[in-house]
Amino acid sequence: MTNPFEVAATAAATIATETGVERHDVAIVLGSGWAATADRLGRVIADLELSDVPGFPAPAVPGHRDLLRSVVAHGQSILVLGGRSHLYEGHEPDTVVHGVRTAAATGCHTVILTNAAGGLQPDWGVGRLVLIRDHINLTGRSPMVGPAPPPDQPGRFCDLTEAYCARLRGLARTADPSLVEGIYAGLLGGNYETPAEIRMLAGQGADLVGMSTVLETIAARHVGLDVLGISLVTNLAAGLSPVPLSHAAVVDAAAEAEDRIVALIGGVLDQLARP
Repeated sequence: MTNPFEVAATAAATIATETGVERHDVAIVLGSGWAATADRLGRVIADLELSDVPGFPAPAVPGHRDLLRSVVAHGQSILVLGGRSHLYEGHEPDTVVHGVRTAAATGCHTVILTNAAGGLQPDWGVGRLVLIRDHINLTGRSPMVGPAPPPDQPGRFCDLTEAYCARLRGLARTADPSLVEGIYAGLLGGNYETPAEIRMLAGQGADLVGMSTVLETIAARHVGLDVLGISLVTNLAAGLSPVPLSHAAVVDAAAEAEDRIVALIGGVLDQLARP
């Protein structure tokens, strides 16, 4: 069986060679519809096709890009992943979390995970940016299942008491005081939820629902990365939305919010660079 940590190390070595950047500081994973943000984050050092890096399949979901970009922003080396893999595409958890494991292997200390999400709070309209305070993993999968991590990695049983870093959320609120926080429910996906499922999720305390992020957060915390999760409410959830749900509407909503997305991420990077 292929060791996923060795694949991540190989991917990191490829990134260092192809970009000429020995170490990166912060990784940003761009969710559905967020991909255009990559063009406005900083000075481009190098671009690679994500699928040319070991372990990364080409992103196949509309609103994602087959792009790995190294940029300099606010005096830091930033690794930007223009797309991600999802369980609903048939990928295994190790593939889904390969990006964050690779980011750690490149030297990153922080990862910003972004996504498009359905909103369960009726007063959170489309276009609302929400900091993820915690999550509920309802995918039925975990990147910690399988053979134990190798001896040079932390043990399997990682602590998720603070899955999403309170310090980073504070920096984000400094950059944008209008931000609210919520709990993200991650589901397997491939279909949107039924109104009954949304009522169940609301009863469990969820404020947001989506099809990504939770496995990446688990893997990131396991390898010691601090995680900032940012959701963009691109639709109200089933039973709350006055119109049928569609992925095209998700991508459109993200495009309309691009200026605020860029400003928020830039503000966070600026705060991170300060002593």
